[in-house]
Amino acid sequence: MQSLWMLLAAFLFATMGVCVKFATQYVHSFEVVMYRGLIGVLVLAWWYRKKGWGFYRTAVPGMHLWRNVVGVTSLCCWFYAISEIPLATAMTLQYMSSVWMAVFLMAGALTLQASRNGFRGQGPLVGTILMGFAGVALLLRPTFSSDQGFAAIVGLLSGIISALAYLQVAALARVGEPETRVVFYFSVGAALTGLAGTWALGASTMTWAAAAWLIPVGALALVGQICLTRAYASGATLLVANLQYFGIVVACLYSVWLFDDHLPLGSWVGMALIVASGVIATVLRRRGIPSMAAPTPQATQPDRDSR
Repeated sequence: MQSLWMLLAAFLFATMGVCVKFATQYVHSFEVVMYRGLIGVLVLAWWYRKKGWGFYRTAVPGMHLWRNVVGVTSLCCWFYAISEIPLATAMTLQYMSSVWMAVFLMAGALTLQASRNGFRGQGPLVGTILMGFAGVALLLRPTFSSDQGFAAIVGLLSGIISALAYLQVAALARVGEPETRVVFYFSVGAALTGLAGTWALGASTMTWAAAAWLIPVGALALVGQICLTRAYASGATLLVANLQYFGIVVACLYSVWLFDDHLPLGSWVGMALIVASGVIATVLRRRGIPSMAAPTPQATQPDRDSR
């Protein structure tokens, strides 16, 4: 079931990317971040109004704070990279998050010695992640000019920091935090950060055309975040991380359909590698390859009422 949640999240985020592409013609990146978060806050607050403010009470505020710091930072870095370097390069660097997650998990298993098995048995799943990333590189053919080095570094940081954010999402799910609460606090962080950036840079003139793209950005981001959080709650961290590559396939199909882009043979080969890596990872998971979960803090546990 976690596979379906991740595939749905990948589809929603790819669709959101199309809306972001159009929205940034009218507003700057910080405004997109602000409205993305604000719509999530308003929708979740309305949805849970009958539960009272007690629903938002959490026993692990520090974990939510860290998820916001890394998640919103990654989002801002990614949007900046998209605005400064070719989209293919920015997407490739962002989707390296799966590779970085595998690196972080392996390092954690080896250095913390959480179990005797450590990283044993995870090699095939890591291999599928690398296979999927090779497909992403073939599909997007990342390039950038010499004067775009800083933006490329920012894009690389977006992938690294995004990996930390996804691991924190998995950890929050494992201590019992509902996915809607995780998404709510992330939306709050995004809205406040976007507001601060908008205050510093100035607000664009809001038009109906801009609103027509910003509203679906927020709605798609909200549902996509809930699906992603539920997927990482399964514990199959590496499998779920690998399946997010399907978002690249969907994004490229959108490019062909909506923007009349023509993909060379190498891009179609890359797409096949992405699909194959996801299928192989799913098969390996079903055959009993042990999952490698993000470390779960033991010091705090949510109160029963928060569920």
